[in-house]
Amino acid sequence: MKKVLILLLAFNLGLAQQTKRKLVWEENFNGNTLNEKNWNFELGDGCPNCGWGNNERQLYTKENHKLIEGKLVITAKKEGEKYSSTRITTAGKQEFKYGRIEARAKIPVGQGIWPAFWMLGKNIKTVGWPKCGEIDILEYVGREPDMVYTTLHTEATHGEHASSKKTKIDDVEDGFHVYATEWDADKITFFVDDQLVYTYQPENKNEGNWPFMQPFYIIINCAIGGNFGGPAVDDSIFPQQFIIDYVKVYQ
Repeated sequence: MKKVLILLLAFNLGLAQQTKRKLVWEENFNGNTLNEKNWNFELGDGCPNCGWGNNERQLYTKENHKLIEGKLVITAKKEGEKYSSTRITTAGKQEFKYGRIEARAKIPVGQGIWPAFWMLGKNIKTVGWPKCGEIDILEYVGREPDMVYTTLHTEATHGEHASSKKTKIDDVEDGFHVYATEWDADKITFFVDDQLVYTYQPENKNEGNWPFMQPFYIIINCAIGGNFGGPAVDDSIFPQQFIIDYVKVYQ
């Protein structure tokens, strides 16, 4: 009974906070092609930061995605000895400071798969990572079924020492789920289907632990292998699809 009451309170809190906010931007992936007024493609293997800084195996291309019936479908593939996928960002086009940022998505599955819905500080090109800050709204690694990661990287805590929470969500691989963060000047909270899963709220905020006082941009990608997603990859799982129904921002 206590658990049910807690879930109901978290659900009602999420709804109440949404009603106070106004929808300021949404991407419903309508049409036949990705709207490049909102999105950038990041291509290749990440070099000179090869493997995208995590020893990932995939090459990002423009060919590994389609818009199908109002959904973005990213397909991770193995072709010969090469892995391929797609990574898109809103850098320089749609950037946000504070609010509720959410996506409705269906994750791919299998050993080595690593889909993510996340954000980086817009000043990354001038101050670098992790000083720019990173907000990971959804990360899933196929080697850990039913687990969702929500994480914050800062100069003070990043990489293996990041401020992170791993939450068991039974059957999270089945169907679509809503992954969200609610971010203001005091704290950052994370939700899965309006279930509160993690709160980050340092008492004494400073440049090292709170780079979240600036606009951030959105990233959607599906990585393969890497320090976190792998290292082992089960080639029999491919192709796999990361499907995003929408992205919405409320402020």
